[in-house]
Parts: sequence; C-alpha cells; structure tokens
Amino acid sequence: MEKLPINCDQTNDQLTDWLSNQLTDAERISLETHLAQCPACQAEADSVRQLWQLMGKLPAPDPGPLARVRFQTMLDTYKDTVATKPERVVEQLLAKLRQAWVPQSAFRLAYSLVLLSVGLAAGYWFNRSGTPATAYQQQIDTLSTQVQEMRQMMLLSLLENPAASERLRAVSYAEEINQVDEQVVDALLTTLNNDQNVNVRLVTLEALAKLADNPSVREGLVQSITRQESPMVQSALADIMVKLQEKRSIKHLRQLLRDDKLNDLVKGKIEQSIKALS
Repeated sequence: MEKLPINCDQTNDQLTDWLSNQLTDAERISLETHLAQCPACQAEADSVRQLWQLMGKLPAPDPGPLARVRFQTMLDTYKDTVATKPERVVEQLLAKLRQAWVPQSAFRLAYSLVLLSVGLAAGYWFNRSGTPATAYQQQIDTLSTQVQEMRQMMLLSLLENPAASERLRAVSYAEEINQVDEQVVDALLTTLNNDQNVNVRLVTLEALAKLADNPSVREGLVQSITRQESPMVQSALADIMVKLQEKRSIKHLRQLLRDDKLNDLVKGKIEQSIKALS
C-alpha cells in the first residue's frame, strides 16, 4: 500500500527524529519529498537544524568533585537493597534490633529518653510554677547542649563502625553540631588520614573544609597532604588549599610532587595550586 504524502504538521513533528536519524527509510523519503516542495517547512527545517547543531556544541556540565562519590554511594546502597533476598529481611531486622540493645547502644537510647523526659518535665513544671521565661530559656539551652553532646557521641561511635555507609552517616552528623570539640576534630582527621574507603575520606574532607575556621582543622588539613595516596583525595585537598588560600600548604604540596608514583593529572593539579598560592 502506497504511503500517503505527509502534511506540514506531520513534517514539523518528525524534524527532530529526522535530524537524529530515527526515521525509517520510507518516512525519511516522504519527509524529504515534502521539504523539497514546501518552502515554509524547508525554512523550519533549516532553523531546527541550526538549533540542533548549536546544542551539540554546548559543553557538558562539569560535575562537582564529590558528585561521583555520592553517586557511587547511592549505587552501592541500591545494589545492597536489590541483592537482599526476601527471606533475609526478617533476619536482618532481628540483627538490627539485637545490635540496638547491646549495652552501649542501650545506654545511648536510655540517655536520649532521659533528655526528652527532662525537657518535657521541666517545661511542665516551669509553666505550673510561674517560673520566669529566662529560667525556662536557660533550661532549654542546657537541654540543647546535651543534645549536641549526644550527636557528637553518635558521630564518634559510628566512625568506628566497620560498614562504610555507617561511617559516611557519622560524618554527616558533623553538619548538625554547632560547635565541634577537639575530640571530634581529631576523630575526623584520623578518618581522613586512615580510613580504607576513599569515598569516606572524600566526604570527611568536605566536612572538615566547612570547619576550616578552626585552627586545628586547618593545621590538620595541611599535614594531611603528604599522608594521602588516593589521586582523588590529593586533588581535592589541593583545591581546598587554594580555596582557603592556605600558603603553609605550599611546602607540603612541593613535597608531594617529589613522589615518583604521583599521578600525572594530580601532578598538574598540584603545580597549578602552588602557582595560585604563590
């Protein structure tokens, strides 16, 4: 059966498929026949072709330094979820419950409940006794401080977890703590320098960079330069040193350049960083 000629509306609908070679031979011949006979559609086709060519010249967006890390983490989590067989779900749930009630975790849970109870009781008592608002605010501030201490305790505990996903979660707690103490700083720096998982080290580096107003964090980041072996971490550290304009890092970056095993791309990055800091 002979294919009927297409009209202008059909032509416009098929222009994108035509430019991307998605049409069948019969559809392409029919469309090109119509274009040869219709100046309006030919003009539209030329316009679409120009736009298509311009779009092809647009540079691909450059992902952030941690985009690959976050994607890989999400992918690993998804794979673990898919790989989990239905019959193992109950077993894993029971295992998590048992883990939650080991003495250390039970203590944390009890401590959280105590804090909540103290806050509710204090609020009720202050309201009934007519205690001034300032005293009530002081109690709230005290409770808030205790919650911050709880978050720091959870961070320190999870950083020792053998699962990389849990250590990543621990690092995320750093953003929820108003003021980190030296114990937390030391734990994060230890993770940056010694964790076996590159993803964990990169996310820890990102968290530490946000705490760079702390002199101990700055000094720890500088000292960490020569302790890193991963090209991704080395490159990220060089970028952070430039962002912080930390000139003390020049000496350590130059020392890293003397490593014969240094990745060529990282070498170029470090040379650029030294130039930017000099």
